[in-house]
Amino acid sequence: MRTHRMTYAWYNYHMQGILLVDKPMGWTSFDVVNYVRKMVAQAEGKKPKNCKVGHTGTLDPLATGLLVLLVGKDYTRRAADMSKHDKTYEVTMKLGETSSTGDEEGEKTPVNSRIPGEAEVFVALQNFTGQIMQTPPIYSAIKINGQKAYDLARKGREVTLEPRPVTIYDIRNVRYDYPSVSFTCDVSSGTYIRSLVADVGNALKTGAYMTALRRTRVGDFDLAQALTLSGISADTLSANLRS
Repeated sequence: MRTHRMTYAWYNYHMQGILLVDKPMGWTSFDVVNYVRKMVAQAEGKKPKNCKVGHTGTLDPLATGLLVLLVGKDYTRRAADMSKHDKTYEVTMKLGETSSTGDEEGEKTPVNSRIPGEAEVFVALQNFTGQIMQTPPIYSAIKINGQKAYDLARKGREVTLEPRPVTIYDIRNVRYDYPSVSFTCDVSSGTYIRSLVADVGNALKTGAYMTALRRTRVGDFDLAQALTLSGISADTLSANLRS
């Protein structure tokens, strides 16, 4: 075993690169980073705390899909610049109710049983394409005086976030079977899909919250290139890093 670890350390001591991961539901982005950090540590013969691993943008625990991880100091120091990529999401939302968190985790509040027509739903979605002003959800990682908004919200503190410009480049593949609406969207960095869903629900006068989210693209990186967690190990890690 000792020889095995020394061999890894010899060849992978300066492991650096980008790792594309298909994050499973229920895992936080930090959980995935920790898992990969342990694999890097095993490959390099180090303690996890001495290995640099980060990401370029979180996914909520209930969301799945593409998480872009950065391995090694040369890459983690570029995280801020690499977090500004456009993204593509597959979204499912439910009409007729709102959620305190904007997704399945929150407390649900019925709004009404109004059933919009298919054309009405399509028009409402298209009305949010282009550059829009969007207010982020209070259950978000945006910092207010150094504290994350969701931490303040969970403590029952009042959270006020200002609208900010984002761009919804395209909404397509719309499928509607009341109360469920699903679609694919291309958006700018900084766009919150939970806010988009809530805004569409308000426009339809039915309320809405997000029930499923899968990220399929970040910049030029595609989910088809990503590894599942079961495919990541100390043996496979180096071969799957990209520059």
